[in-house]
Amino acid sequence: MTMLEQGSITIHTENIFPIIKQSLYSDREIFLRELVSNAADAIAKLKMASFAGELSDPPEPEIVITLDKEAKTLAVADNGIGMTAEEVKKYINQVAFSSAEEFIHKYKGKEAEQAIIGHFGLGFYSSFMVSRRVEIDTLSYKPGSTAVNWACDGTTAFTLSDSERASIGTTVTLHIAPDNEEYLEPSRIRELIRKYCDFIPVPIKLNGEVINKQKPLWRTSPSELKDEDYLEFYRYLYPFQEDPHFWVHINTDYPFIVQGILYFPKLRPDIDPTKGQVKLFCNQVFVQDNCEEVIPKFLLPLRGAIDSPDIPLNVSRSFLQNDRTVRRIGDHVAKKVADRLNELYTEDYEKYVKVWPDISLFMKFGAMNSDKFFAQIKDILIFRLAGSPADKPEYLTLQSYLERTREKQNKRVYYATDEAAQSAYIDLHRSQGLEVLMLDSWIDSHFSSFLEREYKEDGIQFKRVDSELDETLVDKDKAAEIVDPVSNKTRSEKLVDLFKQALGKDKLQVKAEALKSESVPAMILLPEALRRLQELNAMMQQKPLEFLEEHTLILNTAHPLVQNLQALAEEGRDPDLVTLICNHIYDLALITQKSFDPASARAFVQRSNEVLTRLTRRQ
Repeated sequence: MTMLEQGSITIHTENIFPIIKQSLYSDREIFLRELVSNAADAIAKLKMASFAGELSDPPEPEIVITLDKEAKTLAVADNGIGMTAEEVKKYINQVAFSSAEEFIHKYKGKEAEQAIIGHFGLGFYSSFMVSRRVEIDTLSYKPGSTAVNWACDGTTAFTLSDSERASIGTTVTLHIAPDNEEYLEPSRIRELIRKYCDFIPVPIKLNGEVINKQKPLWRTSPSELKDEDYLEFYRYLYPFQEDPHFWVHINTDYPFIVQGILYFPKLRPDIDPTKGQVKLFCNQVFVQDNCEEVIPKFLLPLRGAIDSPDIPLNVSRSFLQNDRTVRRIGDHVAKKVADRLNELYTEDYEKYVKVWPDISLFMKFGAMNSDKFFAQIKDILIFRLAGSPADKPEYLTLQSYLERTREKQNKRVYYATDEAAQSAYIDLHRSQGLEVLMLDSWIDSHFSSFLEREYKEDGIQFKRVDSELDETLVDKDKAAEIVDPVSNKTRSEKLVDLFKQALGKDKLQVKAEALKSESVPAMILLPEALRRLQELNAMMQQKPLEFLEEHTLILNTAHPLVQNLQALAEEGRDPDLVTLICNHIYDLALITQKSFDPASARAFVQRSNEVLTRLTRRQ
């Protein structure tokens, strides 16, 4: 081997390699991604040179990985464009170490994540994280070129010599350090290629076998794909998962390039909607397992892959830059998702309704977090009608609900959050022709407030069925009769006094009304504004929601139990039983609000037993 040159990289500070190892890369395994990516780039450049007529017969492209456990070497070879001696010095030495002092100053601190990849050409140098020595053997495609060997042991010294390489291309040989011998195992290499380089459009061979998939589905025209193609790709990305509901294929080349396929999965209780599961690629090279910086947070429940060469990465490809391009790409992805949802709503409403429970969460969250997204999907937000059959639920958009309730409800939207617990309230409203919507997911209390603000100018109000009584629910014709000429109190007023004395709760308001239903003897009304404020505070402070002390007990004077209780009280024969029954009626109303703590539940059971015992004794 003839020594062509020997030298040292001149820098005015300590060795740059520890900085590369410690400051730039948090994960050693990415060295293979960098080397394979460089190899693929070299093959792409040779293809371009061939198209330009600089090469008449280019070789069939391939990247070959060779492991030698005895020699403890890992080699990545390509048959790409290769390099001359001058190019090796330029691309391996000068580019990597240009502005070395500025680089070292910058990357010693926290600003390491702010440099754009390629600025210093450091991808190749990630190989020193796992190696004690690195060699490059390369032969340029240019006529008359001679093969060159470059070697460096991780210090600032390098050697440049003749090489025995006979074919154009480059081989990077890593002499693996003792604590990194896992990278000499074929199974580990296969794992890393599948993770990072599976979709690089060049065959990657190990032991004579191609180990990468090569062609990503997102690079194929949607017109050439069938549903089964999309499903197979999903199963490949997410094995052992249920098939998704549907998907959106993104293919944009202006004003930026972004491609990908996003899937709408079936949500399960163990899925965390705050953690992204969309895989991010840059030029078909895997970057990270989520792209929270690229797609809006409300789309995190989606799955799939996004690929864009326009995504600005830092020097280690581990972090994205939060710049205008990223935000524009995020807006574009959200628009494509909204377009797909509108398409499904228009073309297959039955399927849209079927998948609504799974897609509603991120649509509502998106509406509250993005004015653009809300504008795009506001007309396809639907709400289940309370009381509709479970096997065939009826859904309405807000606009259609307001239209069909215009005469009776005058822009009031009645809703329930628990169809079983609030059944009495729902039945009372429906018996008088008032429509009730179900807002029963955890996000809906905030979403209803959001919608109220959005439609404030239209005068739309959201009222939970247990927040107040619509005037149509009360029989005003059943006027309370004056029974006490001394106090001038009506039967209703005396009933209120009876319960206030029996319950002894200072903050409790009690009202007696003749409801147009005998379904319940009493019900609890919670003030809408106070309840919403309490829910917000509970969410912000992450504490359990407590029952509002300030609430109203509505006594239904049309119910036989209330009428019989008042008659019993007027007889004056068993005041203790009257007090027990007053408390029991109050407890029954509380049950619908699910407001019992363990102590209250025990007291209710004991009181129930005592009431029944006393009643049976009277028979």
